[in-house]
Amino acid sequence: MAKPMTSEIECGDCPIRHRAVCAKCETDELETLEEIKYYRNYSAGQTICWAGDDMPFVASVVRGVSSLSQTLEDGRTQMVGLLLPSDFIGRPGRSRSPYDVVAVSDVTMCCFRRKPFEDLLGTTPAISERLLEMTMDELDAAREWMLILGRKTAREKIASLLTILARREASIGLAARGGTLSIDLPLTREAMADYLGLTLETVSRQISALKREGIIVLDGKRRVQVPDISRLVMETGDDMDGGMIA
Repeated sequence: MAKPMTSEIECGDCPIRHRAVCAKCETDELETLEEIKYYRNYSAGQTICWAGDDMPFVASVVRGVSSLSQTLEDGRTQMVGLLLPSDFIGRPGRSRSPYDVVAVSDVTMCCFRRKPFEDLLGTTPAISERLLEMTMDELDAAREWMLILGRKTAREKIASLLTILARREASIGLAARGGTLSIDLPLTREAMADYLGLTLETVSRQISALKREGIIVLDGKRRVQVPDISRLVMETGDDMDGGMIA
């Protein structure tokens, strides 16, 4: 069971305020959202919802990381995505979850009761427009991930995942600006191997190589420092604008 919040976060002080579904809302619209929102905390490893479960809420991830997984009839599972801070979970108009959603780290979610939120979409363009933007961004990210899994080398896959995490933390102010970026690595190396379609040995070998060359610095098991983000981006196989290098 999700743990209750010990204290609520004011919308104006929320770390995801300018990236979440409420990013375009004016003060009066935020006040309307306040009336239907509540917070839930999940511990690392806790299931947020199972595929096929009825979801009485939609939500934005405020803190932490969750995984999206699908299970085949024979029991095989595949991680198909990550929910990072400011990402949206749930589909207005659809009451059931298509994925198993599990907290990879401790997670805080800002939840909205489904029916009132769906009603707001018809009366509050700022929310519906932002949700459409986020949906298109999610589609772009899925296409990018197809490229990463289908064409990139093991080294490029690791660098791409680290770059995605670094850019997200920087965009919502969780990573230091200027100089070294410091990011929390939400996945174990075993989970990274599963997500990237690699073996555990390959993941460990490539991370060690990036460390040895000074592209990343490991700070414990789950924290990575990036002294120069441009060097890391060069290892992804993309150009500096985000496209593949010819």
